[in-house]
Amino acid sequence: MNQWLGLSLRLATLAVMLVGLVGLVVPIFPGIMVIWLAALGYGLVAGFGPTGTWVFVALTVLMVAGVTVDNVLMARGAREGGASWWSIAAALVGGVAGTYFFPPLGGLLAAPAVLLASEYLRRKNWQRAWQATRGYLWGCGWAFVVRFGLGLVMIALWAWLWAW
Repeated sequence: MNQWLGLSLRLATLAVMLVGLVGLVVPIFPGIMVIWLAALGYGLVAGFGPTGTWVFVALTVLMVAGVTVDNVLMARGAREGGASWWSIAAALVGGVAGTYFFPPLGGLLAAPAVLLASEYLRRKNWQRAWQATRGYLWGCGWAFVVRFGLGLVMIALWAWLWAW
């Protein structure tokens, strides 16, 4: 691969990865997956080689961790706030439906609203329902912090150890 083509490929891959990083701000957007797919595309075009293979394995582990952390931290926050598993499942369905019917912010608003309503119907107590919702929102905040950090690490590993 000539020098200019290689540079163009690296810059295009970096641009897609940065879109993925910005997309991590929206919890429904699979930004961590976009970063991983960009690295996969880079490897398929430029070749993996020994270093690229190990870096891609590390990126895959980080991507799986990033996808998992969302669900774990949000559910953990809601559970610590007193939410039932049924309410958490309803919030997940509400978030997906909200994203589908009212993109891009519908899911961000629907998930906590459904959790609040579900917990109120279950407990008949607004304070307890809000406590569960607050726990869910706390989990969302920490999930964002962890996802964003993992995205930065993924881009840095790709750039410093593989591409440049």
